[in-house]
Amino acid sequence: MDELIKVNENTMTVSARKLHEALGIAKRFSVWFETNSQGFIEGEDYTSVLVGTEVQNNGGIQIRELQDYECSLDMAKHICLMSHTGRSRQYRQYLIEVEKKWNSPEYVMARALKMANSQIDALEADKLLLTEKVEELTPKADFFDAVASSKDAISVSDTAKLLKTGQNRLFRYLRDKKILMRDNRPYQKYMDAGYFRLIEQKYNKPDGETGIGFKTLVTQKGVDFIRRQI
Repeated sequence: MDELIKVNENTMTVSARKLHEALGIAKRFSVWFETNSQGFIEGEDYTSVLVGTEVQNNGGIQIRELQDYECSLDMAKHICLMSHTGRSRQYRQYLIEVEKKWNSPEYVMARALKMANSQIDALEADKLLLTEKVEELTPKADFFDAVASSKDAISVSDTAKLLKTGQNRLFRYLRDKKILMRDNRPYQKYMDAGYFRLIEQKYNKPDGETGIGFKTLVTQKGVDFIRRQI
């Protein structure tokens, strides 16, 4: 079946302007449509739209917007019936055949398959986004699992391993950020915040005497704090 006039298969509508042109109507479009739309309801039988058309302007091309209407097939068939032009019967019959084809079992099945494929594509897209989100969150989950399974507090060295960075680099960063002092002990405000603990460690001096030093430990809360800093 040769196409006489373009039918929008998504909405099953035709352009009123195209129909006006196809039927060979001599009357001005706006007057013709106002007359032929009597008894029809806007929003149900037809929808107002603006269409762009090219016009010559000072030797150049300019796009001008024209008023148009998307008409239902029932309305378009009625207009054809009432037009009484040499083409009205031909175009009305064409619209009837288009509607029959649209409602045929083959086309109904084709539309159902198209809709199903669209839904499958949407589900696949959602699945891909979900997979990407899981992959994004997995390292964070692994990190928190590692922290949760650690002791109450761990050394800065173990913290560096957990955060996959170098020990010396981490110490230097914490000193530069004024989180640790030059002797690698935390400033009091970070102790008070619960990020660090200090423990005493005994060691033997070269002269045989026993000395006491301090070791900085990082709490689970402190590991998460450092992770968010670096």
